[in-house]
Amino acid sequence: MNKKQIIRIAQLTLAVAALLTTTGHAEARNRFSKIILVNPTELPELARVPGQAMMLHAKGDGRTLLYVEQNNGTRLAIFDVTDPAKIKQKAAPQLDAPGSFDFVASLGDYVELIRFRDGQGEAVLDLHNVKLPTIKMIPGLKFHSSTELPAGDGFITVSNQATVSSDANPLDYEITANTRGPNRVYEVKQVRQEITNHETGTMFLLAADGLYLIRRPAVEKEYKFRHWEMNNPYCCTDR
Repeated sequence: MNKKQIIRIAQLTLAVAALLTTTGHAEARNRFSKIILVNPTELPELARVPGQAMMLHAKGDGRTLLYVEQNNGTRLAIFDVTDPAKIKQKAAPQLDAPGSFDFVASLGDYVELIRFRDGQGEAVLDLHNVKLPTIKMIPGLKFHSSTELPAGDGFITVSNQATVSSDANPLDYEITANTRGPNRVYEVKQVRQEITNHETGTMFLLAADGLYLIRRPAVEKEYKFRHWEMNNPYCCTDR
């Protein structure tokens, strides 16, 4: 285990402990007390296939989709992750890609800027037709700014997707979770990329043996309640 791996493990295991010991509010302690690790074998079939890169995208209709590049850029596994407790496999279209790529930036609900790892530059991934996405090479296209995921709430670290290959420096994670009964330390090997959905508090880990989830049920419950309140604004008001 190298120095970077040790540091990353320390960040994951100590950040939550620090949060729980420094806050004086019982509500905050309860909010972060339960963490559930979901293995690839507990997810849809394509989640068990190693991927090269992934992208989380909130749709205008309220859904959240996770796109996972697989088979060195020739397949795009699409999962509906709106409800972390009910991950759904939506599609697995083939891509006419010359090689592996990284997701760089969103250009709208259905268009993503991607960067090939073999030096062939950038292109546009058109997702208007989910079952038949297309890659459009645009001569002279250059993208110079980086895209960073925001820092988390004491547990998630910043992840930069735009400047390096997602699996350039895979790390081993140790995660303290109460997936099955009392707290245990679980290992996730060779994590290539991590993304967090801050609405539900869910972290997605793209590892050598597939996709892992780190769920926080308390945050999920709060999100569902807020969403219900938005859709039912007059249900609890005095008439």
